[in-house]
Amino acid sequence: MNLKELLSSYQKEALENLQSWIRINSIYDENTVSKGKPFGEGVYQALEFIARLAEEKGFEVDRCDGYCTEIKYGRGDKIIGVYAHADVVPVSGNWKYPPFSATLENDVLYGRGTSDDKGPAIAAFYALLALKENNLIKDDYQVRLVIGGNEERGSACLEYYFHKLHKPYCNYGFTPDGEFPLIYGEKGISNYQTKGHITLEDIIYIDAGVVANSVIDKAEALLKTKEGIEEYLASVGYKYLLEDKEEGYLLTIFGKAAHGSLPQEGINAGLQLLDVLGEVFNIDEFKVIVASYKDPSGKTLNEYYHSDLLNDTTYNVGLINYRDNNFSMVVNFRYGENVDPLNVINSINNKLPFETTVITATESLCFDPSSSWIQSLLRAYQEESGDYESKIMTIGGGTYAKECKNTVAFGSAFPGSHDNIHDADEHIELKDFYTSMPIYARAILALGEEK
Repeated sequence: MNLKELLSSYQKEALENLQSWIRINSIYDENTVSKGKPFGEGVYQALEFIARLAEEKGFEVDRCDGYCTEIKYGRGDKIIGVYAHADVVPVSGNWKYPPFSATLENDVLYGRGTSDDKGPAIAAFYALLALKENNLIKDDYQVRLVIGGNEERGSACLEYYFHKLHKPYCNYGFTPDGEFPLIYGEKGISNYQTKGHITLEDIIYIDAGVVANSVIDKAEALLKTKEGIEEYLASVGYKYLLEDKEEGYLLTIFGKAAHGSLPQEGINAGLQLLDVLGEVFNIDEFKVIVASYKDPSGKTLNEYYHSDLLNDTTYNVGLINYRDNNFSMVVNFRYGENVDPLNVINSINNKLPFETTVITATESLCFDPSSSWIQSLLRAYQEESGDYESKIMTIGGGTYAKECKNTVAFGSAFPGSHDNIHDADEHIELKDFYTSMPIYARAILALGEEK
């Protein structure tokens, strides 16, 4: 079966539906959370969109109380799982096109969610649809494509799916929310919070960051005085804007966003802001924090660890807030299999000026790269892409693979691609989008053959 030729007839419709899906702002919205809409109106609409589409195509659909949309085909006892998500990270930075416009230019589709993770989810959906409509799936297994609504905020969607609804784990599965050829190992991920009471006479508020697992690209502070601010900023070269407001002086620092697993690739505007305030207003607590997190691998925190399998620890300061004499900072911490995160966080608690406590903690993940099903996925990628050179890998990022059993991250980012995930101008190239569709179809068939 020539899957490239088969899937080519689905490309136009897949693109049109992806654009419609991108135009739904599916950022978590606390203000619109209600029964049946646990993550807010936008996420609900995104999950409902894919549910209605699947029903139109004749799939069995379960809306899972608004936590996920489960799309099911087949009746066999063996389960092949595909896990993607419809929620997206908040918008920040300067965009070439409006982030929910789904603008297509020169065969590149721009928009929040194009590559993380609506584009890959639609590719997997049409891969499954093509297999269904051409009767290519055998009777001895079923496929469950699960679209979650809370991957970017801790995966409460799959927690509900597996542990509240008691849906079965798959025998083999993948999540199209990583990189090709295949990711067989992931670092553990913890979020921890450092917070405490402090009176800052010259600062009205600090507001920096939109989500813990992104590098802060914009940080604001409203000040009662601007004395010494511009002189210090000139000496350090930070990008900034200082505005006179009716209620005070608004200082905005501009950095560079990056994924929380790669803080070294960004410029943390939040830490730069604390540096300015700490030095100008002589705030010792801020000076300690800035010095501690200067090296995102943890060396300046004296909490650096290396794993031959999963590489170095990373510490991303993702959220910083100060209001009403209360300071709070959230750090996204990633680590290899040789690290006990609770011990590390307890050690950090003894080093920083405020109390540090755990918010969430997960273990690392690793599968045998030589196992049959891993090699089957690799062959599916190679045969459909023609790339026999790229190697399977481990990453610092975290995916749904940690929430599921027998599941790895499998695409959809191709080697050498830069899709601006979690950054401004997120996009997906149409050639990558279209190439991933037969890869996912081949992968489903290959996993269905596994014993």
